[in-house]
Amino acid sequence: MTITEARKRPFDPAPKPGLRFENFRQICESGFGDAHNSYAHSMTWFKNRLYVGTTRSNFCMIQLQKFFKDLNLAVWPIVEGPTDVEGLYKLDRRSQIWRYDPLENSWQEVLRSPLVMGTTGEEVAREMGYRAMAVFQGESDVEPALYVATTAPSRAPGSLILRSEDGENFSVVSKPGILGLPITTTRVLVPFKGRLFTSPTGTRGQVVGRFNVAVGQCNVSGVPVVYESRDPAKGEWRAVSSPGFGDPDNEGVFMLCPFGEQLYAGTFNNKGFQIWRSDCEGEPPYQWTKVIDQGAYRGSLNQIAISLMVFNNALYIGTAIQNGGFDYKNRIGPAAPEVIRIFPDGSWDLIIGTARDTPDGKKKPLSGLRPGFNNSFNGYFWCMEVHDQWLYLGTSNISSVILSWLLLDRFPDRSRRLFEQVGVDNIVKNQGGFELWRTSDGENWLPVHRNGFGTPYNIGIRNLVSTPYGLFVGTANPFGPRVAVQQGDRWVYSDNPRGSLEIWLGST
Repeated sequence: MTITEARKRPFDPAPKPGLRFENFRQICESGFGDAHNSYAHSMTWFKNRLYVGTTRSNFCMIQLQKFFKDLNLAVWPIVEGPTDVEGLYKLDRRSQIWRYDPLENSWQEVLRSPLVMGTTGEEVAREMGYRAMAVFQGESDVEPALYVATTAPSRAPGSLILRSEDGENFSVVSKPGILGLPITTTRVLVPFKGRLFTSPTGTRGQVVGRFNVAVGQCNVSGVPVVYESRDPAKGEWRAVSSPGFGDPDNEGVFMLCPFGEQLYAGTFNNKGFQIWRSDCEGEPPYQWTKVIDQGAYRGSLNQIAISLMVFNNALYIGTAIQNGGFDYKNRIGPAAPEVIRIFPDGSWDLIIGTARDTPDGKKKPLSGLRPGFNNSFNGYFWCMEVHDQWLYLGTSNISSVILSWLLLDRFPDRSRRLFEQVGVDNIVKNQGGFELWRTSDGENWLPVHRNGFGTPYNIGIRNLVSTPYGLFVGTANPFGPRVAVQQGDRWVYSDNPRGSLEIWLGST
């Protein structure tokens, strides 16, 4: 095997021992006592406490989406949800922010979304999710403040930026839609060079500029533009990139990450994600340079650059296909994700994935692992974090759990025979739930846990946060409060004590 340059470096001191599953303890169960808290959609460390923003009733929302209606399900997996949009708006969708004090081992709810007048003249939740958090000190901030980006129901005024100085009192510091645009979701807030950067993710479906966005595409932005603010407390934002970096196939700027003196941006693109970077100097729009094209030459199977993290002087990229690894609408996938590594000079390695020829030569996975850590049910490499000299990566895996409710007799013969031969129960037991992995050099990976910390209903690790007290893990788990269970030839909904989001803390 050819020895890569990365492996020729001088011997490094051994890192601290990495975390094992035995080092983790659960500090929150059942969605803070509310099983409709499905996702720990945002997490950050602020004033020596952990903050967690929830998104609620995720399965109740996606039950109305065409993709899931077209699945051959014997029954809807969770407690009977609404059958129409009017029923959806009768649910309590007010998202929450919770704060954890590690010294007292206690949780406190610090914010619950208020109700506001909706577009139909009825009260709705102002936000149904808190999608991103960042600690940042702008020009008007006397000290670092907590900023939060929200997800709004379609009938609410729009996505907002919230601000808190003390972690208890939150004020709105933006127009609805951040800039007065029909923006419903903002999933990224990143500090860089004294500015806070963001990019809208979802819209209501109106035509915005030259981008025509269909209703219900929460990951497709009608405004795929990077914005910055030196003073977000005053709601002052300006565009610093052209739409889609000049490429109409870039339907959203999904992630932003500082690396050295450059800000990197990963896109959503049905032909394969792109990576762009800029030093963000001079007058906007800044000069942006493309670093990676066509999903690192895997094409549409690397639809999204969903996670970015700097580790050992390189930028690591986790990929994804929306809808859990199978974009039914765009006929992309199913396929498992990859990990790409970019160096400051723009060169890149394939770490986990499928070997292929590229304009930069033959690329083979340096880890020896196929996509998804050799698990085809992993749909996203959803988040990464560096903790005690190790890079941790959490996956999303919903496909294997959904098998429990699929009508296999409607599948093609080959697929049906495969599932029947292996056994759906065996697949769910052995491959259900998220996976957590770690590496000390970026190439050799060790599993921390491969079955959702003990339940297949933990379909994903949505956030990882390194703190002086350990590594916090926030999960995505929409299988609450009850789940469909087969009893003989009929289905019943039973209480699910492991339904809804969980928070775990790993420490040695």
